[in-house]
Amino acid sequence: MNYISTRDKQATPYTFSEVLLSGLAKDGGLFVPEIYPYIDFETLRQYKELTYSQLAFTIIEMFVGNSIPKDDLKTIINKSYSHNTFKDKAVTPTKQLYKNIFLQDLSLGPSLAFKDLAMQFLGNIMEYELERQDKTMTILGASSGDTVSAAEEAMKSKSRINVVMLTPKLGMSDFQKAQAGSILEDNIFNLSIDGPFDQCQDLVKEVNNDLEFKHTYHISAVNSINWGRICAQIVYYINGYLSSVNEVGEPLDVIVPSGNFGNILAGYIAKQMGLPLRKLIVATNENKVLDTLFKTGLYKQEAVTTTSSPSMDISKASNFERLLFDCLDRDAKKCSQLMKEFQNKKQIDLSNLNNQLTHNVGFQSDSSTHIDRITCIKTIYKDTKLMIDPHTAAGLHVALKNKDSDIPMLCMETAKATKFENTIKEALGKAPKRPKQFKNLESKKQRFYHINADASSIKTFIKENINI
Repeated sequence: MNYISTRDKQATPYTFSEVLLSGLAKDGGLFVPEIYPYIDFETLRQYKELTYSQLAFTIIEMFVGNSIPKDDLKTIINKSYSHNTFKDKAVTPTKQLYKNIFLQDLSLGPSLAFKDLAMQFLGNIMEYELERQDKTMTILGASSGDTVSAAEEAMKSKSRINVVMLTPKLGMSDFQKAQAGSILEDNIFNLSIDGPFDQCQDLVKEVNNDLEFKHTYHISAVNSINWGRICAQIVYYINGYLSSVNEVGEPLDVIVPSGNFGNILAGYIAKQMGLPLRKLIVATNENKVLDTLFKTGLYKQEAVTTTSSPSMDISKASNFERLLFDCLDRDAKKCSQLMKEFQNKKQIDLSNLNNQLTHNVGFQSDSSTHIDRITCIKTIYKDTKLMIDPHTAAGLHVALKNKDSDIPMLCMETAKATKFENTIKEALGKAPKRPKQFKNLESKKQRFYHINADASSIKTFIKENINI
């Protein structure tokens, strides 16, 4: 399996190992496979007999190719999805909430968020590659909530990896902020800036564009721009499908709370691989950039509104570039032009592609307000006794509006409710019971480095704190 950049299709193809450690391509594009593997229905039926680790190996191996020996890859995957890491032997169990609404539990890992499913794999496979190549790495990332703790849980105490994560001073829940700040290992550095998540993300890209600095300090990424995360997320779409339908081949709609578009992009790729998903429904909050895109074809950056679902508080979605590349028939030149236009003008008109995105590919969207999510949290608890977080509520809000659909719907849970206690108290009048390891979390010692919101300050911090 070889990889190309969304902005330079003619460049020499990259291997999985090169893509894994690079993050962004040198031209600023995102890596995608030259082709998507195909899985027929008979093979899907055979997958029903596999454990999660076995399924993960089967799928991820398709994207790794010959980069890593199969036995080594199997060991990495077994370690990533062990019972010590995920608290259910099914790893991503699926619950039937209503006749046609299913919920896939993706939050049984150490940070209580869906991002553990990809991040645990990414941490272990990066450590393996760095050992094999005798290299060190500086992970530079941005987060509006759950990515930071998931990344740091996966990378902490790994001797060849330093983690530098940018987060906004305002917007994260108290739990999210304390969860990140209380990870005190010597290789973890939390940088806090005045500004929204999008500014954090822009600064990460700006630092990456300094190729000399990037090379000197071995800068890479664990945000969903890293292909290693996307290929690991494909696994739970296949697992969720097999857990939700009666017979392989039946259609299934998926509903995914979306911020940076990495989660539902994995669903799109699973569909390209042959998984019979019908609609790919994007659920947003008050920040409607993706909802506007799929309803009108206008991709427009707006000012970010801080909401009760902070991981979705974005004004642009980095992973959309991968979908755009495919919809442009993989015309890298055109994709590069459009992304540069978006960077300069803060909007691009894709209405000529809208029919392809919605009818041919199957994307739809809907949004929610804070009151919508509060109401949904109340409804789900009343009907099922299950406490859901406000991001998951954004997805289930859309599902409940379509409760009479003849096609089953699979909603992706994104995090445990305990990470958003204030919102749960507002909805239900009580807080979720915390897991033992997170009791009194906010009172634990925390470490954040407050820096100016500019690339030079980030580079100075790295120079002063990272040994190369």
